[in-house]
Amino acid sequence: MTTQTTKGTVLITGASTGIGAVYADRFAQRGYDLILVARDKNRLTELAATLTSKTGRKVDILPADLTVKADRLKVEERLASDSAITGLVNNAGFGATAKLIDSKIDDLENMIDLNVTALTRLTSAVLPGLIARGTGLIINISSIVALAPEMLNGVYSGTKSYVVNLTQSLHNEVKDKGIQVQAVLPGATGTEFWDRAGLPVHNLPGEWVMTAADMVDASLVGFDQHELITIPALADVAQWEKYDEARKALGPNLSRKEAAARYGLKK
Repeated sequence: MTTQTTKGTVLITGASTGIGAVYADRFAQRGYDLILVARDKNRLTELAATLTSKTGRKVDILPADLTVKADRLKVEERLASDSAITGLVNNAGFGATAKLIDSKIDDLENMIDLNVTALTRLTSAVLPGLIARGTGLIINISSIVALAPEMLNGVYSGTKSYVVNLTQSLHNEVKDKGIQVQAVLPGATGTEFWDRAGLPVHNLPGEWVMTAADMVDASLVGFDQHELITIPALADVAQWEKYDEARKALGPNLSRKEAAARYGLKK
């Protein structure tokens, strides 16, 4: 297939399987070249060959474990130096389902390194170039547990709340600079994620589990509609809007010179 004019290059982390692989396919079909990042070089190589054959896009692979500093720096350097890059999909991440007391602290630290540290550093690396070029996109994959800390593991939900907060803040920084950002909050999705989290997906009710293809396709519709926060399973967007409005309404009342009267402090 003859390579068409490109819309630029999108770097996708966690791209070898599941959600990341679907994003790779969809962005290639939209006319973007790709840089695929994941630990499994063989899977990346196979996916890159398939996408190039199918779409004619240029697909580079960058094998890396984003919890390893040297590997992460390779990806950061590519994001900072490659002027063809117009987008970043921060998809790499893993979760946990066990209670804190039943979890291995080293595993939780690795999760923070991947879900928070790597995402932040990669975003920081790509941002100056996107701002200089006056165009670009950043899609951050969060989770519905960002809004439900009672579910699963609190450290995991905390990392995903961080992703939402960072995306909302970043939107305020770059909304007038030609850069579109989006946080995607999937529910249960039929990927290898659940196996790694210790709760294979077949243990979940079937009506909870969305396919990776449907999740990504819905999220890209949300992106095209310029949603900042996209929750693919949420039927009534007014519920999210009320939640967000209530959060913002708290703002003027959160910091005062004096403690609230309801605490009964006497002067």
